[in-house]
Amino acid sequence: MTFIEELQWRGLLHDKMPGVEEHMAAGMVTGYVGFDPTAASLGIGNLVPIMLLVHLQRHGHKPIAVVGGATGMVGDPSGKSSERNLLSIDQLRHNEAGVKMQLEKFLDFSDTQNSAVLVNNFDWMKDYSFLDFLREVGKHLTINYMLAKDSVKNRLDTGMSFTEFSYQLLQGYDFYHLYKNHGCTLQMGGSDQWGNMTSGTELIRRMAAGETWCITNPLVTKSDGSKFGKSESGNVWLDRSMTSPYKFYQFWLNVTDEEAARFIRVYTLLGKEEIEALEAEHILTPHLRILQKRLSQEVTTLVHSSADYQQAIEASNLLFGNGTTEQLKTMNEELLLAVMDGVPQVEVAQDLLLNVDIVDVLSANTGNSIFPSKGEARKMLQGGGVSINKQKIDEAHKLQASDLLNGKYILAQKGKKNYYLIKAN
Repeated sequence: MTFIEELQWRGLLHDKMPGVEEHMAAGMVTGYVGFDPTAASLGIGNLVPIMLLVHLQRHGHKPIAVVGGATGMVGDPSGKSSERNLLSIDQLRHNEAGVKMQLEKFLDFSDTQNSAVLVNNFDWMKDYSFLDFLREVGKHLTINYMLAKDSVKNRLDTGMSFTEFSYQLLQGYDFYHLYKNHGCTLQMGGSDQWGNMTSGTELIRRMAAGETWCITNPLVTKSDGSKFGKSESGNVWLDRSMTSPYKFYQFWLNVTDEEAARFIRVYTLLGKEEIEALEAEHILTPHLRILQKRLSQEVTTLVHSSADYQQAIEASNLLFGNGTTEQLKTMNEELLLAVMDGVPQVEVAQDLLLNVDIVDVLSANTGNSIFPSKGEARKMLQGGGVSINKQKIDEAHKLQASDLLNGKYILAQKGKKNYYLIKAN
């Protein structure tokens, strides 16, 4: 299977320039993807072009990941209905460091013929004067050519600054620079980048009489049809401090059957035969959610680690299965709070929490008490419907300092599904 054929069956190919298959069949090709540091982390939308680079390298070609320290200062207008807010230089440098660290996790940078390369376009743009850039680069693309791009046409009614209008020139020059200095002849990216990418091929043709190619992937969208972009709300981040490994795992576990069948091709390295076998098994027993479980395992392990995946499994079992008090007590605070995200929290002064009547604790008038009255709390305690840290308790129970999880939390459970996190303050 060739690189292009692999992209096709995985649903990773949206568009390609004619002749790219023949070009790649002739020998090792160097290809690149750019990532602007417009946020401190990449998201799962960015993970799609990252997978393009991963597959490119696995097929014996050479990948280049470009961190857009320069283009990030301008802001890509593609897919945007309004002007981006420009980030400060300090914020951009901070974001660059995070993006670099994430990219290094997915590609092989060891000293081999097709080892990956990581570069920053700020390095070749920082000393380029505005006048020199206009004279040497800007003269090669006409206004008519640039206006014909969808990223520009779609903004003509609402307006676009010269800053954003110039973005396609900057991205086009990136391709030219990589072509001249790294022998790069292929650019890849999301389908919304086609206009910027072809500007690069046009610059290379005009400035160096060279021939280059572009490949785009389909954009991954949320259930409402909007894309997973770094400046969009509801994004799923690759940085564990922005989306915890547990939440990350839960995202993949809770996708629909249709999404799971698509995502397992896009976001994992499982082979065609294994994926088709999983799909067949899923069709026979859809209630077991085989695709979702394998998808969440593969992607959580790829982005985070097998240990994070195992912790996520144990945390899920703790809430929705037969978890134990011992398991709960070994959970660190980061994971505990991630698991309990969305669970009502009740703050109680420590002197009103420990060694006092449990009925008073459960019905404490904090504005968000677990039970609205002592009578209701007592009734459910007598019926065996209350658990503390996964153990059923009765009216006689008194909380001790040893019950505090991470020295400050108590997990209370009312009935089978109603959880509350009590925090000692």
